[in-house]
Amino acid sequence: MNTPKFSTPKPSFHSELKRRINQYFEQTGKRPTGNFTLFSKAIVLVAALVGLYIHLTFFTPENGWLALLECSVMGAIIAAIGFNIMHDGAHGSFSDNAFLNKIAAVTLGFLGGSHFMWNVKHNIIHHAYTNIDGIDDDIDAKPFLRMASTQKKYGMHRFQHWYFWILYSILYLYWIFFSDYKKYFGKRIGEMPLKKMEVKDHFFFWWYKALHLALFLVIPMFFVGVGYTIIGFLTSCLVAGLILSIVFQLAHTVEHTHFPMPDEATGKLDDEWAIHQLKTTANFATNNKLVSWFVGGLNFQIEHHLFPKISHVHYPAISKIIKQACQEYGIKYIEYKRTHQAIFSHILFLRSMGRAA
Repeated sequence: MNTPKFSTPKPSFHSELKRRINQYFEQTGKRPTGNFTLFSKAIVLVAALVGLYIHLTFFTPENGWLALLECSVMGAIIAAIGFNIMHDGAHGSFSDNAFLNKIAAVTLGFLGGSHFMWNVKHNIIHHAYTNIDGIDDDIDAKPFLRMASTQKKYGMHRFQHWYFWILYSILYLYWIFFSDYKKYFGKRIGEMPLKKMEVKDHFFFWWYKALHLALFLVIPMFFVGVGYTIIGFLTSCLVAGLILSIVFQLAHTVEHTHFPMPDEATGKLDDEWAIHQLKTTANFATNNKLVSWFVGGLNFQIEHHLFPKISHVHYPAISKIIKQACQEYGIKYIEYKRTHQAIFSHILFLRSMGRAA
């Protein structure tokens, strides 16, 4: 598939949104990047991960159930670090200091992922071409899941709204042990060619893969034993995978989001980029401060997709501005009031994709 082209109306809705958001930051005197709230949360999350790692590895609880509980909590913290630290850092919104953004972004390496692959897959492809089948790798779970009506349907998809929990749980393992390598050696992300890697990119790809294996498998095996290490590692990864999958899927694969495709002849899409983002993205539980804290504002996915360079700590404020603009322009703003409502909508979406022609 050729790279799609968005409509370019003048003036655009996006330019009006940018004007209003810029005005907000000028009037409040706030910086669009992270603040003390984000930095303190980052310290708490990293300290919690390090503390759990030290306790499990060097002071392993004798009670096996307590150890498994700690491993589960570690998995949740891994997901939270991804949501709150790595994600903002990768978008350059963690801090107005480029070095701090880089440090935040490469936390992904310590957790087993490739920052280079994430940047191309997420920042460049997913954010530009959200929910476009054949380009957006986030909706490519073939053949196990059918995430768009343009994808081939298999008999097993009739039951995908039941078995997706298992697949979501293994996402993290699949990501760090298979998907990154598939992209690296195949030099493609979905149907899109991979951005050329420089020498330093190759070096850090392998450096962080080796470091992660040493930290989370080799060292614990030496102190705890092979069997217990594997059980604990799998527990953490399954919990992290389930949380990561659910949060990201609630953003784009629910009942009311769209999956537009470009015109086959011209490659053009009907909407401008900002309208496309609003049609393909949904928010959930935006009034729940605990959810917002844990998922790094990714329940404000509309705000994130429209303004990825703005830190998630500002999403509650700018959401009011975006929602007001959508109301004035007659543009639908997709939002679920509760997390369980969004999850239920995702289940219904998967069921419809598994049954529809």
